[in-house]
Amino acid sequence: MSRAGGSGGRASGRGGGGTRRKTVRVKTARGRKPSSTRWLQRQLNDPFVEEARKQGFRSRAAFKLQELDEKYGFLKPGARILDLGAAPGGWTQIALAAVGPQGRVAALDVQEVEPVPGAVHLLGDIYDEDVIDRIRDALGGPADVVMSDMAAPSTGHAQTDHLRVMALIEAAYDVAQSLLAPGGVFVAKVLQGGTERELLQILKRDFVKVSHAKPAASRADSREMYLVAQGFRREADDGG
Repeated sequence: MSRAGGSGGRASGRGGGGTRRKTVRVKTARGRKPSSTRWLQRQLNDPFVEEARKQGFRSRAAFKLQELDEKYGFLKPGARILDLGAAPGGWTQIALAAVGPQGRVAALDVQEVEPVPGAVHLLGDIYDEDVIDRIRDALGGPADVVMSDMAAPSTGHAQTDHLRVMALIEAAYDVAQSLLAPGGVFVAKVLQGGTERELLQILKRDFVKVSHAKPAASRADSREMYLVAQGFRREADDGG
């Protein structure tokens, strides 16, 4: 998942304005699956997609991060931010605008991403052996925020999808533990049903506060939520 370019300022976060938009209906084309037709119609009628396009954000997901930051205030000027699963760049854009010229944003993804000016882009997998060293070099120091909007492809089987997402969250937190500065923040996508009890207990031990939120920009029929863990206790890594 990507983020948008560091300009563009703050969006309204509501994307629809006060007027009612006319629904666009998509006809099923030859060779197009019904699921693809439904996806296209949803995109064309999504006010957040339209607003993201107007404001120059690369994805509607930019509004999700923006709303989370407005609620929890974790993107600060001069901060070092790690964006995991950065394509197409929407979160990177929001982070860059927030940290300003004195901050630094490193964006990691397994696929090539059109560079967001001002960010350091890293091509690689979260499971790569050298990923921690590469990220640390890119940030020039410990991270103030590690955020992940990573998601595994849906199988349509709720339990399997949940397990896949949890595996990504656990991998993201492994990275975060190695990189976060004391007082740092970890943000990650989860599925409704919450975070697994064992991981949640670890996070509550390692952070001062752990919250769950569903931004308005998340589609109503989506099971996604976001975990926001604030106040990383560095000593937890050192046996303290």
